Amino acid sequence: MNNLRANTIDWNILEKKWSDKWNIEKIFQANIDPTRKKYFVTVAYPYPNSPQHIGHGRTYTLADAHARYMRMKGYNVLFPMGFHYTGTPILAMSRRVASQDKELIDTFRKVYNISDEVIQSFVNPVNIARYFHAEIKQGMEEMGYSIDWRCEFTTVDELYSKFISWQFRLLKSKGLIVQGSHPVGWCPNDQNPVSQHDTIGDVEPDFNEYILIKFRLEFDGNYFFLPAATLRPETIYGVTNLWLDPEIKYLLISLDDIGEKWIVSTEAARKLEFLNRKISIYATFNGKELVGKYVQNPVTNKPLPIYPAAFVESDNGTGIVMSVPGHAPYDYQALADLKTNNLVLDNFNLGKIVEPISIISSGDSQDIELLPALEVIRKYHIMNQSDKKLEDATNELYMQEFYKGKMRSNTGKYVGMSVAEAKDMIKNELVTKGIADTMIELTNRPVKCRCGAECVVKILDDQWFINYGDQKWKTLAYECINKMDILPEEIRQEFNHVIDWLRERACARKSGLGTRLPWDPNWIIESLSDSVIYMAYYIIAKYDSNLSTMHKLDPNQINDSFFDYILLGKGKSEIVARDCNVSTNLVEALRDEFRYFYPVDTRHSGRDLVANHLSFFVFNHVAIFERVNWPVQIVVNGSVLMQGKKMSKSLGNIVPLRAAIKEHGADAIRIAMLISAELLQDADFSFDAVEGIKSKLIEVYRMTIESSISNNVARLKNGKSNELEDRWLDSRLQKAISEISVCLDKLRVREALHILLYSLDQDLQWHKKRASAKQRQNTSTSPCVLRFLDARIRMLSPFAPFISEEIWEKIGNSSSIIFGGWPVVDANKLDQVAEEAEHLVINLISDIQTIIKVTKIKPSAIIIYVAAQWKTSIYQRIIENIVLEHKPNFGDVMKQLVNDPSTMKAKTDPNLIKKIIGDILSDTLEVRNRRSSLKSFDEIPAIKDAATLIRSEIGNAQTEIEVCSEDDIDLQKHDPKSKAKFARPFKPAIYMQE
Repeated sequence: MNNLRANTIDWNILEKKWSDKWNIEKIFQANIDPTRKKYFVTVAYPYPNSPQHIGHGRTYTLADAHARYMRMKGYNVLFPMGFHYTGTPILAMSRRVASQDKELIDTFRKVYNISDEVIQSFVNPVNIARYFHAEIKQGMEEMGYSIDWRCEFTTVDELYSKFISWQFRLLKSKGLIVQGSHPVGWCPNDQNPVSQHDTIGDVEPDFNEYILIKFRLEFDGNYFFLPAATLRPETIYGVTNLWLDPEIKYLLISLDDIGEKWIVSTEAARKLEFLNRKISIYATFNGKELVGKYVQNPVTNKPLPIYPAAFVESDNGTGIVMSVPGHAPYDYQALADLKTNNLVLDNFNLGKIVEPISIISSGDSQDIELLPALEVIRKYHIMNQSDKKLEDATNELYMQEFYKGKMRSNTGKYVGMSVAEAKDMIKNELVTKGIADTMIELTNRPVKCRCGAECVVKILDDQWFINYGDQKWKTLAYECINKMDILPEEIRQEFNHVIDWLRERACARKSGLGTRLPWDPNWIIESLSDSVIYMAYYIIAKYDSNLSTMHKLDPNQINDSFFDYILLGKGKSEIVARDCNVSTNLVEALRDEFRYFYPVDTRHSGRDLVANHLSFFVFNHVAIFERVNWPVQIVVNGSVLMQGKKMSKSLGNIVPLRAAIKEHGADAIRIAMLISAELLQDADFSFDAVEGIKSKLIEVYRMTIESSISNNVARLKNGKSNELEDRWLDSRLQKAISEISVCLDKLRVREALHILLYSLDQDLQWHKKRASAKQRQNTSTSPCVLRFLDARIRMLSPFAPFISEEIWEKIGNSSSIIFGGWPVVDANKLDQVAEEAEHLVINLISDIQTIIKVTKIKPSAIIIYVAAQWKTSIYQRIIENIVLEHKPNFGDVMKQLVNDPSTMKAKTDPNLIKKIIGDILSDTLEVRNRRSSLKSFDEIPAIKDAATLIRSEIGNAQTEIEVCSEDDIDLQKHDPKSKAKFARPFKPAIYMQE
């Protein structure tokens, strides 16, 4: 560890050293402290059915960096962790192990390096959870997460089940849990409703209601209906034909509930059964038997031909598609392709193909025949029905017609009505008249259960639902979302959108791990429904897992009054203690701790959970807790890509987190996860980036320790200097502290890390260059450098805690860097003159180097002319005008200048005024603000102070540097080429003598 020249650090030894020390000193344990403000950080607890991989680490690392930052700011931070065992995924996995599923067992062996003996124990689902629970926890400790493990629990703990039972009884008493018939995502194999946790790829089943318009077919004196599924019932007036696939199987069925005979695909009949329609099958036949026959449009009564189409999918809708080629690009292109396909036309003996009509207008005219589908097809240059651009064309046309379209004159009583208005009216009329029906269909199919079965939509009878559609409840959820802090802000609209569409949601199932429904033990509460207010349970879990056996809470004796008092403040402690066989002191201690730490100050999770868990988290909090205990903040982050690709086993790019830590070290992995993207963006992780960051951390390590070897570090850190570069570095540090603090308050961690690792590094290198040019000795241990390095390592510690602790110790600190505190801005060290001086010098050197490069001059002398005072007065007036009054218009500025006796000289050189305005507008806002507040600034001392650096940068130590003002009375002696007149404030003129 002391071999600084070797560029190597044994990261694993360093990490174990500090993990052990943190555990021994218990510095992450949070207890009530009335002298400090609390801060309660929570993050979505993991589901232990596999080890965590690199993709999981971003959310947890972000939450930990947040917790560490707030601790350093002086907050009493509680950052707990639990483990989510409940649900069906672990159960499904154990069944796959029992069936010797080769793919899963190979993953356990080859990717996760699990022994065969352990794998065979996985036939018991709890063994899976326990194994990966331990694995994940170990990985979290190795990553340096500052968790208070006293709060640890699992969702199959007996006391947790009591807590969930209390929650559900409370929701039911408020009328928010109801029993009824509603659609759910359903696994036909497991015979269970499914949600995100239960599906492969964590896909939340999403479904929509289709309208089935019944087209009548007469055959041999009988009639049948061909129901076509559509989301656009308003286009019924523009239907020209039906499409079906001649090669797939169709069924003639009866629907006993309405006494009609329908023709649908085999898959459609199965889906209808799940929707509780009573189906009887009369015949099976290929679709080609119907091609060429005619059906009747139930609204217009026009006969419509049935045409063949290979694009019709038997498992989509009913396997029958109504064709509206005037307004559906797919239909238009399919009709156009059919016209030129003589083989199909002859094979089915089809005559003249029908022509499209238009029923919706996007303009003011209702009479001009337009074909919107054709127009958008031409716009996208679509040539055939296999073109992928048809999807984009369809979406564009639908949005345009829905929001701007009006019904044309051939739509009967709906003429002139907006499409948005007509759509629901037409739907209701068709259903009421019995010429249309409804069908609920998955919109994001295929959705597969973790058992492998493809999911469907099912209408469940007597199913228990959480009624998120309750309007009063939604109102409270809106209130909470609108008052809380949401990071990043742009995600707020997604939450409001979710609240809009959330409806009844199945909250129980018949299998899986979890808590039995208190009033109906045949049901088990599903995994997303039992994970919405568990943040409150962390307080109880800490006491439950850390009490002596004599005083341990007995779940069998805990009743609802216990949770009512602890979490809601209802009842009396002595009565609760008696009823639950616990001490009054314990009950009161729990209540005090809950009141101290609640509400949740920040909740971290991934974007994929906005539509379910995070929104349920809000709903359930507003239903159960008073406003004072509603959550304060939600933080949402994007996912992690591996070198630009989504992580998946099929791509072979899933890297277990612990394996990565062992090879690369935790600190570099932590920073690589956080620095590659801002919050909502997907982070592109690569091990090349990890290695680069590791090198940067070693550089910081070496630089800080070498600069702090003096025995008088404390004295030197408080020392003062009049050197411009020292004052500049101090000032730059204060700006960086302010900027990084603002970034972290909004969790713009990428921006904060770039300042911390790269911008500050550039500042330090500039200071070193300036000091070296002056031949100053021991500048690496100068007070300003020590202050700089001290603050930098403290600001680095939330992101790279292990190396930061090591450096902190080596520079003479005995306690953890956490207790070193977050740096605060020292206003006395903000130095605008020094910052302007260095800014001037940097730009001046760049200008000189450019002139030398262009002219090829090797100057023996350089004369630098600073602008005359009258120009400076004009500059100051102009910059105040732009910064304070926001009037950069040349005419307005010129008028003000010539009307003021102190700046009226501006009228002698209008081009100068234009150039000054251009100079100001090209500068950053920071530079403008600084210069507007600098009432006076002498450029000459700043340039003279940097003369040796200028010589060094042009590569000639013998070059004479002379600086003079345009106002000098002896200027003629020093301005042989009349260059001084070109000087502008902060833009010196330059003359080079060969």
